[in-house]
Formats: sequence, C-alpha cells, structure tokens
Amino acid sequence: MEKTQILGAIKKARETEKKKKFTQTIDLAINLKEIDVNKEEGKLEEYLPLPHGRAKPAKICALVGPELMPQAEKFCDFSILSDDFGKWTETRKIKKLARDYDYFIAQANIMPNIAKTFGRFFGPVGKMPSPKAGLVVPPKANLELLTKNMKNTIRIMIKKAPVILCAVGSEKMTDEQIADNILAVLERVKSKLPKAQHNIANIIIKTTMGKPHKVV
Repeated sequence: MEKTQILGAIKKARETEKKKKFTQTIDLAINLKEIDVNKEEGKLEEYLPLPHGRAKPAKICALVGPELMPQAEKFCDFSILSDDFGKWTETRKIKKLARDYDYFIAQANIMPNIAKTFGRFFGPVGKMPSPKAGLVVPPKANLELLTKNMKNTIRIMIKKAPVILCAVGSEKMTDEQIADNILAVLERVKSKLPKAQHNIANIIIKTTMGKPHKVV
C-alpha cells in the first residue's frame, strides 16, 4: 500500500464531506478476507500509539490505592481511590463512568476489588483495565509516562465481523499526518494477520458525516 494511494482517498473524503459545526473524525475501515472470527486467527486486539495522535486525546481514569493517588490526580483525567469504591453502588453511575473514559488504569494489588466493584459493568463494554496495554500497574508505577503514551493510543480490534474500524485522526490534521497514522495502523494489522497483506480485502476512508472512499 503506497502513501500516495492513501493521500488520494483522504483528498476525496475531504472533498465530499458534509460540513458540520463540530470537528469530524477521519475513520478507517479495513475489510478482511479469509479470516474466521470464530478461530484464534480471527482474534485481534492491539493498542497502538499513533504518530500524530488521536482525533481527540484519550480520556483516562485511574482506579488506585493511596500509593498512586497523588500521581493519578496529577496526570489522569479522573481518579478513584480504592477506599472510595464502596461509594460506587449505582448501576447508572458506573455505566456512565465506563462511557465517559476511554481507558482505565488499575493498581495491580487491588485488582480483585476493582473487578468486584466495576467488572460486571466494564467487562461487557471492553473497558476493564488491560494488562496487554500496560494498564495494570504496580504501586510504584510511573503514571506520567503511561498516561502520556495512552493519550495518543487507539485500540485496534476484530470483533464479531471480519473488519477493523478505528478513528485515525481529525479533519484539523493535515493529509500527511492522517496518512502517517493510517500507515502505522496498516503495518501493525498486517504484522498480526496470518497472511499479512493478503488478508486485507480493501481499505475505506471517510469523515464522520462524509461518504466512504476506497483506497485504490
């Protein structure tokens, strides 16, 4: 996949976008072939820091003990001290918490309490703190570096269908920046697919409210 091809699709997407009062995202769809989502080869979950950042920086909530609370209050968008977990008893309140934040950092030694309080609400929507993303941390972790990295990180997943959907930037970014982000996603995806490039059927780019355009 050449960068010029991606730039061509981005240009078309911009030309046909419907102008809105809000900043639209640039969305990427990677349609896959010869992938069975019910088998191990069809399972994919990757966390990727984008070269030029996300459309909007990820919002991060920390679920921590007293050891990490000072850092959590300084570097995260929101934090909940383990001593206060007992206050989180309303289903509506916890569901809103899951919706409002992209990633949750968890202090490793209190994971049982986190699972007990938040697990049945976070789990079904994919918001449990992920060890794979480095979000389950020891009591002496450096949250400054972690949150700085996660602010620019997207999650790449194959869910119930053989397609990967993700936002790779915003219309405020340059075409070059968006193309670089897309290339980073494609390289990561190809490295994880059993047949690499040959598992990719086609690639689609669109703005939030615009028409989809195939990369050719």
